[in-house]
Amino acid sequence: MNNKLRARDIMIQEVYVSSPNDLVAAAKLKMMRCNVGGLPVVDEKKLVGIITHRDILLAGGQALGLKVEDLMSKDLKVAEIETPIMKITRIMADEGYQRIPVVDEGNLIGLITQSSLIRALAGLDDNNPPSKIH
Repeated sequence: MNNKLRARDIMIQEVYVSSPNDLVAAAKLKMMRCNVGGLPVVDEKKLVGIITHRDILLAGGQALGLKVEDLMSKDLKVAEIETPIMKITRIMADEGYQRIPVVDEGNLIGLITQSSLIRALAGLDDNNPPSKIH
């Protein structure tokens, strides 16, 4: 594994997000339309949680009328832009996480997923576009 790789080198910069006040149904629809398994939850650029498709499934059908803040995970493992990839892979392996938000002073700036990590380790270049938070 390349010990020089940092979060900034492999993070996805175009990240789809949800607001804590969005309905869970809207977050689920966004995940389906964007083909992602989870959405970081931001409030004025600050990362406040994450909601996943699994969270919604486990909560059952009545959860669709709730707000995202009612279901989102709030105790998150995050990476800073200079966090070494070895540390990120250890968190993913030990905790079973599929995505790790990348933050700068609490603001969401990217996302590392299992797929982006695998692509980086395989030496594939994503040619990420400039940062976009959706």
